[in-house]
Amino acid sequence: MTVFVICALLLFKVTLGDACASNQLTDSGQCCSLCPAGFGVEVKCGKEDTKCTPCPQGTYSPYEDLSPCNICTKCPSGVATLTSCSAKQNAQCDCDHGYFFMSTYSLCVPCSKCNRGEGAVRECGLNHDIECQKCGPGTFSEEQGGTKPCQKCSQCSDSEVEIRACMPNSDTLCMDKTLHILSRPAESDGARGTPAFSEQEEVIEQAEGSPSPGTPKFTPQDDGGSNNILAYVSVLAAVVLGLLIYVAYKCWRSCKQKKALSKARAAELGTSLEGEKLQSDSGVFLDSHSLQDNQNSKGTKRDSKQDNRLYVNLPPHRQEEVERLLQEGAGRGWRQLGAALGYEPEQLDLFGRGEAPAHTLLSNWAQKEGSTLGLLCSALARIERPDVVTALSCPTQGVSVV
Repeated sequence: MTVFVICALLLFKVTLGDACASNQLTDSGQCCSLCPAGFGVEVKCGKEDTKCTPCPQGTYSPYEDLSPCNICTKCPSGVATLTSCSAKQNAQCDCDHGYFFMSTYSLCVPCSKCNRGEGAVRECGLNHDIECQKCGPGTFSEEQGGTKPCQKCSQCSDSEVEIRACMPNSDTLCMDKTLHILSRPAESDGARGTPAFSEQEEVIEQAEGSPSPGTPKFTPQDDGGSNNILAYVSVLAAVVLGLLIYVAYKCWRSCKQKKALSKARAAELGTSLEGEKLQSDSGVFLDSHSLQDNQNSKGTKRDSKQDNRLYVNLPPHRQEEVERLLQEGAGRGWRQLGAALGYEPEQLDLFGRGEAPAHTLLSNWAQKEGSTLGLLCSALARIERPDVVTALSCPTQGVSVV
């Protein structure tokens, strides 16, 4: 009887615990109440039950929980607002296709993609990235950088034989049963050194010799494989040749720019020496440090005349040219420019996940206040990219090295 009472009490306690949605009890053993959507916790559950208060303007609470109201998201300039913030729902910002809004940085971030052997369990949405999961038994995904869920593995038919089982990153591989794999059997008990051949191997020997009428013709299956290998080698050679040509072009262009810069510095040095000579001939001595300070002061005056045009008003074909140069830049490209413009490494890593990080960086920077061509040209001069400055058609006095 005592055991029955104890079991009944335990069952009642477990049932009561399951019925408590908050999984928290007051000091007196009462189940703590959850604040409904649109309300936040004012006083936490403890000696008394939870006290809730409506979310004030600028905050929201979408679910029943025991947390305070959250601060509403504000869409940055240039990003449309689909839904305004309310007490039960956060604001929704409309980013371009292939992007989602990350409220932590208030940025439109490129959507991620699943690796080979993984499938999407949730697509990229307005406020969240794609969620990938490794393909389970009976499913696969051969796509690198995919956005689809895992596919169901294929099944070999009755006329096929399975030669490789389905794996998370590849489908089942089947082969027709009529494509026999011929093999030479081991030596029999007959005379040593005289191998015993099967009937199929005799057919092969007859096909290799002079064929007789009615003899089946044997075609090796390796011909197709050899053709495939030759095709792969040809493609690989073309790719390597293209890379070598590209590297040679970049080296030639870099050397050309260095020579032009050396000539400009030599001409500047020659002008400085002639000025000192003229001053010495006239009986007035002027040292090179004074001349250099004077030139630096002139350069500062010229630098002060920056181009106040906005980058967003630049023609589209000019913007595409700048983005292409920053994307193809070896060593100092869009990432160094982003650092010069004041972006954090974490933000640059997010831009780098997209297919066109240079376009994402400049589009985001163009939305900020004061995004003028003068500031952009100054940042490009600091990372030593005169070719991009030329593409921007910035005034020479705004980026003068002298």
